Amino acid sequence: MLADLGMTRTDPRIRKAAELILDRYGKDGARFPLDYRPHRGGEICVTGMITRALIQFGYFDHPAVQRTIDWIVRTQKSDGGWNHETSRRGTLDAWEGLAALAETPEKERTESMVRSIERGAEFFLRHHLMHEGRYPYAPWFRIHYPNHNYYDVLLGLRVLTRLGYGEDRRLGPALEWLERKRLSGGQWALDSSAPDLDHTLALYYYERETVHPLLLEPLHGPSQWATVEALSVLRLAHKLER
Repeated sequence: MLADLGMTRTDPRIRKAAELILDRYGKDGARFPLDYRPHRGGEICVTGMITRALIQFGYFDHPAVQRTIDWIVRTQKSDGGWNHETSRRGTLDAWEGLAALAETPEKERTESMVRSIERGAEFFLRHHLMHEGRYPYAPWFRIHYPNHNYYDVLLGLRVLTRLGYGEDRRLGPALEWLERKRLSGGQWALDSSAPDLDHTLALYYYERETVHPLLLEPLHGPSQWATVEALSVLRLAHKLER
């Protein structure tokens, strides 16, 4: 969240936290890419989110970050998406790989990074950012912040438009969805907390678990974050005048 809000390593508190992660997980032979499960080789959601934040903080050139970027590129699925290691196919839910690559400085991207971004963008565009599986998946159509490991259509629009795909016609359904989400006062609202506690789905949490949602703004009312993100998307998609 602090990376999204523009904080960098110039702040000593950010530098201390980022270098703690790099010290514990970034040395040669250490577990980086990250995985919350012991003795595994990396997990795209955790690794992608932390890599994205470290790049935003100013650690793109750090050897551990470079190794992790290579891992993200290497573990991309044949269809262009990302997923957990046991799956052969990508999923929109595994947005963190493309989001991390999107933060790499454009002039510093290698040929393999560029190709990975192109393949990843094509995967999301092919699914119109929202169509995967037989039935619509409700959490994707709720706006969250912070997202953590939750994908939603606004997040997909954020990544794709910032990568320069704002005029791709396949964004049309997602942009129409975003316009329909606009409140009568012109703003957008947060629909759900992080984590997205929808027990009817029974995917992430059991009823016996105690979960404490994290919110920066109240739900269902005008949200500064959602509104800034939505207006940024519409501008990059050339739907707003500058």
